[in-house]
Parts: sequence; structure tokens; C-alpha cells
Amino acid sequence: MTTPAERYAAFRQSQADSGPALTSFRGLYSFQLDDFQLDACRALEAGDGVLVAAPTGSGKTVVGEFAVHLALEEGRKCFYTTPIKALSNQKYNDLVRRYGAAKVGLLTGDNSVNGEAPIVVMTTEVLRNMLYAGSGTLAGLGFVVMDEVHYLADRFRGAVWEEVIIHLPESVRLVALSATVSNAEEFGEWLGEVRGDTSVIVDEHRPVPLWQHMLVGNRLYDLFVGEEDGRRPLVNPNLLRLARDEERQAYGRGRRGYSRPRRGG
Repeated sequence: MTTPAERYAAFRQSQADSGPALTSFRGLYSFQLDDFQLDACRALEAGDGVLVAAPTGSGKTVVGEFAVHLALEEGRKCFYTTPIKALSNQKYNDLVRRYGAAKVGLLTGDNSVNGEAPIVVMTTEVLRNMLYAGSGTLAGLGFVVMDEVHYLADRFRGAVWEEVIIHLPESVRLVALSATVSNAEEFGEWLGEVRGDTSVIVDEHRPVPLWQHMLVGNRLYDLFVGEEDGRRPLVNPNLLRLARDEERQAYGRGRRGYSRPRRGG
């Protein structure tokens, strides 16, 4: 266990490693940022793009919010893209609460609000269409956040993400966020080839536990109750018993429905 003096020294060191934009950004939060968040923010402030792969609930969007903060500090624009309108609306409301309605816009298939603002939340398809149309709204763009970037692997919509990544101007720094991308290092290498310097930040700690359950009748059972040999999860023995009982009952019903053929006279 670290002593208070050691924790204070670590805090001072982390502050010293932060640039002015990150230092002011950290003051917006009532909690200390995790190491992976700090690493990604430092890479952004140093001029790199970033790919952040971390479990759901770990705070990946903090890195996207730092891109917004950095864009405002540098007098540039930031587009925050999402795959669905509901998520765009949610992020728009979050950013309006922090920066005010005058600085934040929203562009989806249903809404067009303050589209020339320095911060614009939009669906990824809207940004793709802007790129192909050579929209003047792209002037001054410094950062693009691609939330749920694993949609690139989607059979029907993935091409939109790929086209955006490839066709964004070289001067734009990309912030790619995902909880489910499985090949982060390989994907990061590809981003480096098409976008330039890209830091890959992977965090595997799950702050929100993932519990799996099964509903049998009107009762909810834990799917796993521990580990077998310290490695494999141990299936709940109550569920195994219920499965065996159901199998026996099904066999019994099958036997009762069987009748022997009669001999012909």
C-alpha cells in the first residue's frame, strides 16, 4: 500500500507530465482521470491521433471530450460522430450543458441545429456526405471523434466509416473510440498508414462488472457461480439440474407418445 506522501508525489508527477490544455481540462472533472485516459489525452495534445479500446463504462468518451476541449483551445473545430441519432442527441445535450448552445451544433437526418458551430455532433453518414460534397463547414476542422468505431466492420454500414477515415484532410486528428474492437493493434497499424501517427491505447480493466443471468420460469439464476480449477467459469449447478430435469421430462413425453405397430392379420 502506498503512503500519502507517495500518492502526493505521483499526483505531482502526473500534473508535471500534462500540457496546459490537459491541465485545464482535468479541472472540469471532480474525479482523477485513469491512466489510459491520460495517455490518450497526452498523445492528442502532442499531435497524434488516437485509438482507444476500453470496456463499456470505463470512460472512453472523456478522450473524445478532450478533443473538443483541445479544438476550442486551438481555435479550431471538432466534429463528434456517432452511429445512431439517439446517441448524437445525447452527446449534443451533454456538450451544450458544458459549453453552451452557441458553441455546439447538431446534424442528423432529423435535426439541423447551429451547423457552423465550432463543435458539431453528427451521424457518421452526415460527415461522409460533407466530405464528398466539399462542404465549406469543413473549414477549420481540427479533430474528428468517431464513437463506436467498430461499426467499420459492419456489413452494410462499415464502408461509411472507412471512407471518412481515408478522406479526412491530413491535418485532422482522429479520435477513434470502441469497447468491442478485438484487433486494436492491427487496426491501429492501419490507421497509422492512412492517417499518420496514431497512438493505440488499450485498457482491459472493466470498472462495471459483467454478470450473466438466465431466466427460468419466473426466477433469475446466475449463469456462473465461480471458477473451475481457477480458470474456466463454473456453470450454476442449479441450472444444470433444471436442464437435466427438462431433458428427462421431454424424454418421458416422447415415450408416452410412442405406440408399437400392430401385426397385420
